[in-house]
Amino acid sequence: MKIFFSVGEPSGDLHGANLIRELHAQNPDIVCVGYGGPKMAAAGCALHEDLTRLAVMWVLRVLLNIRVFYQLLKRAERYFEEQRPDAVVLIDYPGFNWWIARKAKRRGIPVFYYGAPQMWAWAGWRVGKMRRLVDHVLCKLPFECTWYQERGCNATYVGHPYFDEMQNQQLDTSFIQQFQNASGPLVTILPGSRTQEVALNLPAFLKAAKLIHLAHPTAQFAIAAFNERQAMTAREQLPQLDLPIAVFVDKTPELIAAADCCLACSGSVSLELLHHVKPTVIHYRISRFAMWVQRYVRTVKFITLVNLLASREPLPGRYVDHDPDSANAERVPFPEYLTAADQSSAMAARMSKWLSDPSAKAECVAQLQELKRQYAFPGASAKAARYLLDALNQLPNNVASERRAA
Repeated sequence: MKIFFSVGEPSGDLHGANLIRELHAQNPDIVCVGYGGPKMAAAGCALHEDLTRLAVMWVLRVLLNIRVFYQLLKRAERYFEEQRPDAVVLIDYPGFNWWIARKAKRRGIPVFYYGAPQMWAWAGWRVGKMRRLVDHVLCKLPFECTWYQERGCNATYVGHPYFDEMQNQQLDTSFIQQFQNASGPLVTILPGSRTQEVALNLPAFLKAAKLIHLAHPTAQFAIAAFNERQAMTAREQLPQLDLPIAVFVDKTPELIAAADCCLACSGSVSLELLHHVKPTVIHYRISRFAMWVQRYVRTVKFITLVNLLASREPLPGRYVDHDPDSANAERVPFPEYLTAADQSSAMAARMSKWLSDPSAKAECVAQLQELKRQYAFPGASAKAARYLLDALNQLPNNVASERRAA
């Protein structure tokens, strides 16, 4: 049995790697090929291309790489024609993966979307594309499974694969200990995995850190960089700050575990923060134009997955303005700022309250612990692998035979 993967995000590379390990555990004869990243390659996927190097955002960036994407699409199309894999598995990266799905469907190859696009959050009318192009939608979140099913998609809730990785993490305890032995609290800064995210969010985090340090002189700070290039970008901004702050690469889990609280760019890292029950302020800087546009296409109140899990109404179906500092704001674990303005003072005030008021911090921790009990359990990768194999084994014998003979 041969399965073709198309994965373009660093987080998708991680989830794809765990899924591939589970597929091999349940069927050692499976061959995994396609587009992914280094973690998938280490798990046994024969990569045709490292697609994670093209993890891009916004239309302009895509247009600048359009020729590369076209070449990768044609290469996949040739592979479908000549090799006829038994299934195509897509993870995240919808812009490119919709085209991969089209090419697979034209050749009668079953398409599985593992970690489906968040259509429920942005312009839900796009769900027709999912109905047409995808045979099986494997959902990470319970409310999104219901949303897809109500709109005619063959959807199954398997859980979030991020928690599989949490279970398998081997932390450097000596690294963590050096922060826990320090005299002051640690504030970990998580500026994102994309270079664009770092460029947009890190300045606000550093400005907030300066304000936090003024209120809490014993506080120490650490930046968790995704790669060395982003670490260098961060280090270039530090000399003028005069802060007790260090930059580390490949130490994100340890820096989260060691932290008293965190400043984080919105993303799947919020689930890791849930796993470690760390009080966190979420920030995501966008342009004023993007801020205006999202008011017309966004249909959820929160942009943070943990807050959606905690919300009374995660999918209101329309734009709802959320001001975390409003007296009427819904009580969710992570104050979040989707913003085109400077929110460093507001972020610093939130962090200072946690650092100075043990009861305020304990209230946040208690809410996170309850959410962790409900949702943060491992097993998604094994469940998804089992579902995928069962679905392929249930194909009519004549169809499966034709595919293998082609």
